[in-house]
Amino acid sequence: MKKIKKLGIRGGLYLIMVLYALSILVPLYVMFMTSFKSNAEIFNNPFGLPEAFSMDAYVNLFVISNYGKYFMNSIMVTVLSLGVAVTISALAAYAVSKYSFRYNKAIYLYFVIGMIVPIKLGTIDIMITMLRLRIYDSLWALIIVYIAMAIPLSVFVLYDYIRMVPDELSSAARIDGCSEPGIFSRVIVPLIKPGLAAAGIISFIPNWNEFWFPLVLIKTKENYTIPLATGQLFGQFDTKLNLVFAVLSLASVPVIIIYLLLSNYFVKGLSAGAVKG
Repeated sequence: MKKIKKLGIRGGLYLIMVLYALSILVPLYVMFMTSFKSNAEIFNNPFGLPEAFSMDAYVNLFVISNYGKYFMNSIMVTVLSLGVAVTISALAAYAVSKYSFRYNKAIYLYFVIGMIVPIKLGTIDIMITMLRLRIYDSLWALIIVYIAMAIPLSVFVLYDYIRMVPDELSSAARIDGCSEPGIFSRVIVPLIKPGLAAAGIISFIPNWNEFWFPLVLIKTKENYTIPLATGQLFGQFDTKLNLVFAVLSLASVPVIIIYLLLSNYFVKGLSAGAVKG
């Protein structure tokens, strides 16, 4: 009876996992297939295979439209902001978790509050700041905002992960004459690579898909990012759905590739960072 019960529980878990996987894969399949259809076929046969695979939508995006430029804008903004944000977050999490000083708990709480309070509440002040810095309507405005968006969550992910690194390793490095920056770069960073990957993936997805701040801070069409450019495809009287789904299909590729490359680090980082040291 116990074996039957265990098999039943295991079968139920497998069924849940299969259903969850289908809930992710089926929409991706429909999105990808729809990008090869005409508008009429999308409405007549929304879930089936295309009658004839047409590359018109993709040709339109890169030959007629300027989506190559928009993709490069999104990649530049996301990669630069992510690199700076994860670096700053790792340094901040290391200082707060490994050094005892008067306000270290208050500083950590400040980062936690940064995750709770929506940054969109400060949209007007952010716009005024960018105008004063004379970087309004430029990619640098988005990079600065995305850095600010990514830091609180990255610090939260890395904080407990860095705490689990034994203090004896840092003490041994100090005895050997290693400086504090050297301890961080040579001892801490190699041990927290899974945590860095987890923080990077968690921050990458919302920054890559972010629509609000490009809408507010970008006016010149040459500086559009993919989410903002995609929003322009929805017209008042007509929407070319095959173009929309083609853009969405291409926009999902970097996310899928990064997750597949860093999936092992991502799982290790989340599981290890969730355990208190």
